[in-house]
Amino acid sequence: MPAHDQARLIDPVGLHPRPPFPEQDQDHPGSTEAMRPRPDHGEDTYRGHALLHDRKALVTGGDSGIGRAVCLAFAREGADVVFTHLPEEAEEAEETTRLIRRAGRTGVAVACDIRHEDECTALVDKAVSELGGIDLLVNNAAYQMSQPDGIEAITTEQFDRVMKTNLYGMFWLTKAALAHMPRGACVINTASVQGYQPSPHLLDYAMTKSAIISFTHSLAQMLTERGIRANAVAPGPVWTPLIPATMPDATRFGEQSPLGRPAQPAEMASAYVFLASDQSSYITGEIVNATGGTPLP
Repeated sequence: MPAHDQARLIDPVGLHPRPPFPEQDQDHPGSTEAMRPRPDHGEDTYRGHALLHDRKALVTGGDSGIGRAVCLAFAREGADVVFTHLPEEAEEAEETTRLIRRAGRTGVAVACDIRHEDECTALVDKAVSELGGIDLLVNNAAYQMSQPDGIEAITTEQFDRVMKTNLYGMFWLTKAALAHMPRGACVINTASVQGYQPSPHLLDYAMTKSAIISFTHSLAQMLTERGIRANAVAPGPVWTPLIPATMPDATRFGEQSPLGRPAQPAEMASAYVFLASDQSSYITGEIVNATGGTPLP
């Protein structure tokens, strides 16, 4: 192979840092700036190709992690973006807004707790007001808290928070947004490897990810007559603030994947762009597995 062709190849094993990582316990919801190594959202690497020109996107959990990477990629592909964050994540949200606007697109951060139906309804109204409609809905926001001591350690408060953030919010937002989504629009949900291969210490979280997979399959069939597609991405381990903020030990995080490392948020973004774009026009009801080699159905 000519040398210039070899230079274009990327080794997925060595592309990003591998464990062990420094000890770095954080309080929820965690801080991107405090993470070592710092997550890569594609700030210096993602190049757009106008795949989402003038699309109107609503993304939940866009302040950091996968959500920030998706917001950045959508903007560089030509979309305007309204995204959510929790009130305590305002500083993180400012950075996502800056990245969207630097791409020359509209970026609007909305403090919103999707555990409440009225806030979900108001969020959809806000997105329609700011953007003029909704073409792309990305249900990405999620909550987890590791409980290695078993089901007895999962309080009703935690269980409610996981269920309402991961499932109720997705349901309410999808229901409200569909009234404003035209033919050709897309719903993209964030599932997880946990939906297929659950870890015992994430019992409640894994339950919701299995439900998201089922919801996606059913929703896609329900929406075909409307000309709206619904798909999901199922990430494996991804290096986001949620990890040091909810796991008892993040030093070895991701080493169980066949690639031997966690994904960076930027490595997830292209899957969402593909599902949001016309390049996937015949794909609906599918789960794109992005697990670093862990085989899933």
